[in-house]
Amino acid sequence: MESSPIYRLPQDTLHQIFSSLPLRQIMICRSVCKLFHQVLTSSCFIDLISSQSPLSLIALRPPHHHHHHRHLSYLPSLHVFDPDQNQWLRFTLDFLPFRSPHPVASSPGLIYLWADSPHLSEPNKSLVVCNPLTRQFRVLPQLGSAWSRHGSVLVDSANRVMVLTELAALYFSGSNQWLKFSSNLQAKPRSPILVSESVYALCDVGSHWRSQWKLFACRITSARNCQTWTCLERPDWGDVFDILKRPRLVRGSGKRILMIGGLKSSFSLNASCSTILILRLDLETLEWDEAGRMPGEMFECFKESSKFKVFGGGDRVCFSGKRVGKLAMWDRCEGKGEWRWINMVPGSGVGDGLCRGFVFEARLTALP
Repeated sequence: MESSPIYRLPQDTLHQIFSSLPLRQIMICRSVCKLFHQVLTSSCFIDLISSQSPLSLIALRPPHHHHHHRHLSYLPSLHVFDPDQNQWLRFTLDFLPFRSPHPVASSPGLIYLWADSPHLSEPNKSLVVCNPLTRQFRVLPQLGSAWSRHGSVLVDSANRVMVLTELAALYFSGSNQWLKFSSNLQAKPRSPILVSESVYALCDVGSHWRSQWKLFACRITSARNCQTWTCLERPDWGDVFDILKRPRLVRGSGKRILMIGGLKSSFSLNASCSTILILRLDLETLEWDEAGRMPGEMFECFKESSKFKVFGGGDRVCFSGKRVGKLAMWDRCEGKGEWRWINMVPGSGVGDGLCRGFVFEARLTALP
């Protein structure tokens, strides 16, 4: 094969040829032969295509079964779904020299995961950032295991990282240390998200007998010494927080957030739900609108589930329910909201049977 004319082409010429391919084909070509792999993983080629459009994927977090039982051996990998090709892919994480890597969040091109240090006899979690396509990684300043058990990891497009708990938060923006500050939230933050330098979270400020959900926000720039949360309320919002059961937030496209939950059939205490509703808040105008609602025949599969999980972002949101065995997806990338099933979900029968995940924009970019 080495007598093929392609071996006589200059590397710059090969770079120009392959740079015209979309990222999906580049990834396929990397596994064709040693020459292609060497050319397509070189730093100069990665710099050349760094501005290329990413692959918009849905990544699954490993089941809690693996997260809490480190003695179980399994091949560390990241399972992702490609909605455009309607297929599952697997990125191996075997290049990471850590025990029990557990992906939890992403920023453009990068995955953030908790991992145990291989050099310590006692488990001590570190937050690691990596690119599974370039197989590069970097360890952030070390954190204790309590933060990994109780904290939510939030990352934005500028690779600012926050680990948020009910009582405190840690903030990291490229310096060599975490900044710690206390929180003044009235209750435990639910499904916090990071959008446009602000953190948004839902809090249940009601009683033990009846939930009362409110939306809170905190700007990162004002959170260096203490974390000051403000409740976002407007008179014209009406009962927007009362019509949903177990609402959760998902980062929307642009400066929008999505609030998702079961649509109550009435305002009674134990009202049943008629479907799952997606509401959208424009952060510039602070106006709500309905983005989508799950079709009745699809909701029948979730109706008997004791609880369901919501994950995704932008214009794609996935739903996982106990004993459902597949994912429901709301997809608005083509301008209109469509609902479809995702089958053959890896690991859906492990642990509690619920899938959790996040959006991953795969890119061949180097670590910051």
